[in-house]
Amino acid sequence: MKLAGSTVFVTGAGRGIGRALALAAAAAGARVAATDLRPEELETLAAELGGDGHWTGALDVTDEAALEAALAEAAERLGPIGVCFSNAGIADGGDPISTPPAVWRRALDVNVGAHVTAARALLPSWLERGEGHFVATASAAGLLTQIGSAPYSVSKHACVAFAEWLSVTYGERGVGVSCICPMGVDTAMLRPGEDGALEGLGSRVVRGAGEVVSPESVAAQALAAVEEGGFLVLPHPEVLTYFQRKGADYERWLGGMRRLQSASEDA
Repeated sequence: MKLAGSTVFVTGAGRGIGRALALAAAAAGARVAATDLRPEELETLAAELGGDGHWTGALDVTDEAALEAALAEAAERLGPIGVCFSNAGIADGGDPISTPPAVWRRALDVNVGAHVTAARALLPSWLERGEGHFVATASAAGLLTQIGSAPYSVSKHACVAFAEWLSVTYGERGVGVSCICPMGVDTAMLRPGEDGALEGLGSRVVRGAGEVVSPESVAAQALAAVEEGGFLVLPHPEVLTYFQRKGADYERWLGGMRRLQSASEDA
């Protein structure tokens, strides 16, 4: 799907991958509706976008009514939404014994529920037009797993599964779907102490697993997937190799992950 001339909706656009997606889409000629939980970061983004033909609005993606209203307002202001980058995500929580139920609920609401709400709102018009593209920001943790954070790993698995289901169900009816699955990206999620960041063991494992790439490089690959109709966006190509090894010999892969867990705890 062509980005130029389209209306693009981005959640979690105040910083990191979301900010890079919003700026890259605008540079590609799209009209950008950018949303985030943090109004102060949106002010900076709005100045960078230039204002003309774009819109920013504060949004908590776990508020279903607010998300639906933001999608409607973006369409009213900028025209029918053609591409949705459902990007907002958090990495709160650790092991399931110590993580409170409220943290589990929020991880699932942000990392899965927000995608469901956005897709539910957009699909009727996309199916009627026979065109639209949904992009979910997941993680390599959604294909493999995340050592250290059960809520993050489980919710990102569910995110990938939902994106797969959308593609299987609506891919022959004009709806494109992409799923972004990076390892380490240079965002607040890898900075201990930041809101929604991976903590302790999880952060150490991600940093040690491979190159930490820029949000801009992730955005460039995501936009290419929209233009070309690709599903998996893998800023770290080695993730595909790990995923293939997992499928080829699940028991061996689990054994290797257990060893990585132990080695990381001892580091």
